[in-house]
Amino acid sequence: MPKLDLSRYYTYDELTAFLNDVVSEYPYLTKLESIGQSYQGRDIWVITLTNFATGSDTEKPAYWIDANIHAGEVTGGATAQYTIQYLVSNYGSDAQVTRLLDRSAFYICPRVSPDGVEQYLTTPYQARSSVRPYPFEDEREGLYLEDVDGDGRILQMRLPDPKGAWKVSDKDSRLMRPREVGDEGGTYYHLYPEGLIRNFDGYTVRAAPPKHGLDLNRQFPADWGPESQQRGAGPFPVSEPETQALAQFFAKHKNINGVQAYHTYSGVILRPYSGKPDDAFPTHDLTVYKHLGKKGTELTGYPDTSVYHGFRYDPKTTLRGGFFDWLYEDLGIFGFSTELWDVVSLAGIGEQQPNGILKRDFIGWFRFHPEDDDLKLLQFNDAHGLDGFKNWTAFEHPQLGPVEIGGWDYKRFWGNAPAQFLPEIAHKNTLFSLLHAEVSPKLNIRLIKVDRAANDIFRIVVILENTGFLPTYTSAKALEKKAVEGIRVKLLVPEGARLVAGEAVSDVGHIEGRSNKFETVFGSPFGDQEKKLEWVVQAPAGTSVQLEAVGQRAGTVRAVIRLE
Repeated sequence: MPKLDLSRYYTYDELTAFLNDVVSEYPYLTKLESIGQSYQGRDIWVITLTNFATGSDTEKPAYWIDANIHAGEVTGGATAQYTIQYLVSNYGSDAQVTRLLDRSAFYICPRVSPDGVEQYLTTPYQARSSVRPYPFEDEREGLYLEDVDGDGRILQMRLPDPKGAWKVSDKDSRLMRPREVGDEGGTYYHLYPEGLIRNFDGYTVRAAPPKHGLDLNRQFPADWGPESQQRGAGPFPVSEPETQALAQFFAKHKNINGVQAYHTYSGVILRPYSGKPDDAFPTHDLTVYKHLGKKGTELTGYPDTSVYHGFRYDPKTTLRGGFFDWLYEDLGIFGFSTELWDVVSLAGIGEQQPNGILKRDFIGWFRFHPEDDDLKLLQFNDAHGLDGFKNWTAFEHPQLGPVEIGGWDYKRFWGNAPAQFLPEIAHKNTLFSLLHAEVSPKLNIRLIKVDRAANDIFRIVVILENTGFLPTYTSAKALEKKAVEGIRVKLLVPEGARLVAGEAVSDVGHIEGRSNKFETVFGSPFGDQEKKLEWVVQAPAGTSVQLEAVGQRAGTVRAVIRLE
C-alpha cells in the first residue's frame, strides 16, 4: 500500500504520485481520471473506488467526496486522501468497507482548486479558490498582502496611532484587544495585514481589492447572485473551469446520492440551506438530514446545523451559489460540508452540552469574544508546542516607517490542523462519510418465480425490492424536480419466443426505502419497499429470457430466467 504521510500536506506532484500509486497497487478497486483542467492547466483528479468484479461504478449507487474548493483548506484534501487509503487498505478485512465497495462506488476529488492549493503550500500567499485575477484584471491601489520582512509568513503589522482601534492586553502583552468605549489616554494601534501599499500617498492606508477574489463555492446555479450580491461569485454560474468540471461530472454520473465536501475550519457539520430556513424543506428530507447529522455528531464530536441557522457570516445576509445548495435544490442529493479542525473547542472554549460538545456561535464568536478566550488559545498554542503565534518584532517598513510585525499565524494555527491532530480528524470524518454512503438505495431481485400455465406458456413473477435506507429517488426534492428517472425494467426474449402479456420495456416508478418509516408516531408505512412484476411468455421449455432493472441511483440488477 502506498504510504500516506499525514505529517505534512502534499503538493500537486506528490498528490498525483500518490493517486497513481494507489491505482497501480489496486487496479481491481480503483481507476483515476482527470475531469478537467484548472485555470493554470493542472489536472483535476477524481479517483473511482469500487469492486469492479461486482459491476461497473456507473451501475451502482455512488457517493462523492471532494476537498479544497477553497484552496487554503488543505486539511480537507488530506482527509480525502486518508479516505482513499482507508477504503483500499481495508477491503476484504473490514465488513463495512467490503460491503460498500462491493455494492456501491465512491468518487473522490481531493483537490478541486489545484492552482490555489499549490500557491498556499509553496508560497506565503493564499487565494480563496482560483488564482485567476478577479474581480479586476489589473492590480488596484491600496494595501495588498506581502511578506514584507521575508520570514515566509504573512502576519499582521501594528502601528501606534492615538485614534487606533486596538490596544495591548493587560493580561498577556502578546495579545491585541479591541479598544473599548471609554478607553482614553493609553497607547493605541492600527492593525493591518502584513503588506505593502500600492500608490501610497504617504497618509491614508486603504485596503486593496483582493487579487484572487473568486470563490468557487459561490459559483453554482442554485440561488446564484452576481458580485454585487455575493462576493466571489464570478461573472456567471460555473464560469470557471474547475466548477464546470464538477457540474459536468454530476451531469454524467446520475448515480450519486450523497456528497461530503470537506472544508476548514470550526468543527461543525454543515448542510443546506444557506439561504432559507428549515421550514423550506420537505418533511422527509429534513428528517433525513437531521438523522444523518445526529449520527455524524456521534462519530465526529462535531455539532450539525444548516448554514442558514448556524453559519451565516452576517445575520442580515445569506450565502448564495453554494455547491451543496445546488446539489440538493436542483438534483435532490443529500450533501454535507464538514468544517474540519476546531482549535477553539480544543482550547476549551464554549458552553458545555450534555453530550460533551462545547457549544458556541461559530461566526458570532469571531465578532466578539471575551479576552479569556484569547488567553486560552495562547495557552493551547504554547502547551502543544505549536508555531501559531509570532511575537511582535520591530521592523522598518519601507512606506510606513517603524512598525511591529507578528501576531497569529492563520496558516499554522487557525486555517488547518497541525500535523499531530490530523490523523484523528481524518479518521473520524472518514467514518461519517462511510456511514452516509451506506444509506443509498439498493435495488435487488428478491424473488423470481416461473409457473408453467400450458405446454409452452410460462408466467413469470418477479419481486423487485429496495434494500437501502433511502428511496430509489433519493429525496422528496429530487422527486419534485424529476431529477431521477423511474426504475426501467427490460425483459429480453430470444428469437423463437414471444411476449404474450406484460411489457418488454417499462418504467415501473420508484420504490421506497426505510427513510419514511420514522416519520409517524403510531406505526409507519409498509408494503412500499418492493414491487411485483409479471409477464407471460410463450416459448419452448428450456428457453432463457433476460431480466434487467435499472435504477439511476439504486443500481442495476440482472438475472437470467430459465423457463421450465
